[in-house]
Amino acid sequence: MFEQTIEGLKSIISEKQITTDKKELYDASADRYKKYAKTKSVLDVPSPLAIVYPTTTEEVRSILIFCNDNEINVIPRSGKTATEGGLENWKQKTIVVDSSRMKNIINIDTYNMEVTVQSGVKLQTLEDELRNLGYTTGHSPQSKPVAQVGGLVATRSIGQFSTLYGGIEDMVVGLECVFPEGDISKIKNVPRRAGGPDIRHIAIGNEGSLCYITEVTLKIFKFYPENNTFHGYLLENMESGIKMLREVIVNGFNPSVARLYSEEDARKHFSHFYKGKCVLIFMAEGPAGIVKATNEAIHRAVDKFSETGVEKVDPSLIESWFYNLNWEQSQIDEEINDMMVNDKHDGFTTEISANWENIITIYNNVIERIKNEFNKADDLTMLGGHSSHSYLNGTNMYFVYNYTINCAPEDELITYHHPIHAIIIEETLKMGGSMCHHHGIGKYRSEWTKEEHGSAYYMLQKLKEAYDPNGIMNHGTIFPQEAEIKRYIGD
Repeated sequence: MFEQTIEGLKSIISEKQITTDKKELYDASADRYKKYAKTKSVLDVPSPLAIVYPTTTEEVRSILIFCNDNEINVIPRSGKTATEGGLENWKQKTIVVDSSRMKNIINIDTYNMEVTVQSGVKLQTLEDELRNLGYTTGHSPQSKPVAQVGGLVATRSIGQFSTLYGGIEDMVVGLECVFPEGDISKIKNVPRRAGGPDIRHIAIGNEGSLCYITEVTLKIFKFYPENNTFHGYLLENMESGIKMLREVIVNGFNPSVARLYSEEDARKHFSHFYKGKCVLIFMAEGPAGIVKATNEAIHRAVDKFSETGVEKVDPSLIESWFYNLNWEQSQIDEEINDMMVNDKHDGFTTEISANWENIITIYNNVIERIKNEFNKADDLTMLGGHSSHSYLNGTNMYFVYNYTINCAPEDELITYHHPIHAIIIEETLKMGGSMCHHHGIGKYRSEWTKEEHGSAYYMLQKLKEAYDPNGIMNHGTIFPQEAEIKRYIGD
């Protein structure tokens, strides 16, 4: 099987585009979701047979046809920043198709306000090019230094400026993708059209389970860093902060950043000034007149709901925190080393969304259930959350939980993360919210996919049947596979 697969791939691409190094294959067998088990060398999933690095859409097409004809599972990879098991391998016969050598910025069009790139272009690289010209994508996830455009689109990514610029789905103008039977679909770049259903969304958020994204065209925006303003407040509770967020948004204002941190989460990010309270922060950007109006709206909203007490924070503290928020490789390496030495996990998250009416109820119910029902609650070193992306009709909640690991490394997820994860998802779905705001379903939320979509799961299922009839695209991601869920996640 191995030799035949490698020889088949060599007939399509050069030997230099194929990796069979055991260390690299082991690393490719799971994403950040299992970073503790990975660093402890106890991963319980099979390694892929190879990692391949196409450079053109035609090479991607030929690879997918070969895999489809030979029933080889394909895991599309673009940036390696997945957090929900979307890159984890559950099949013996698998190859990883990595986009990192598809890294051309094809065209920057400042008159039509769009940029076209291959899928492997790093977001930071693209953003640096645009800012040199006075423009921005408006997309700024924490993973920006390492994330690639194809992966951001495939996982329906969101950035820290989403309240102003939207999620990646709001930025995509057009794209090109390849389906496993070899069909190349290029969706043209137009501002809007009513030509039937919006077919961009077959590819956006598909997590590599339907197609492989090879090229993307994004909107670009004028960049006004000289007008940036920052606001910070200490609050007595989350409920008043949610009311302030809502007041700003429903009155028609869109600060680029609008975030609310619980006391516990604030301790992690703002220990030098949070004073044991919740922290509310805003950032306004854009043309001077819009920034001025947004600042005034923020002040009015905070004043309106300040009956429980509000204390202003020096804006320079918020600015300093924000500009040091993104990942760097050195920080990732330090985090992994800390996990290895001290057997602890910092930064596991489950992000959900719900309407304004239910978000606080979900938050309170989740925190109470975890404290009362989770049988390893004594090992928790932090349990809290923050809202970081708001909309006219609701907001998200990013639950964060850290813990000391007192179990075998291979049992960490089933002992700690999965029980907490399940409580958050159950309470969210019970109140009509979404179990996944922006990290996607991957493999580790797939057991709830049908419940998430309800009667609309029929539509999702038919897409899989139509576009991937042989089921070779990222087996187990989004679409539940009960046998493997029991084997790798547990009952």
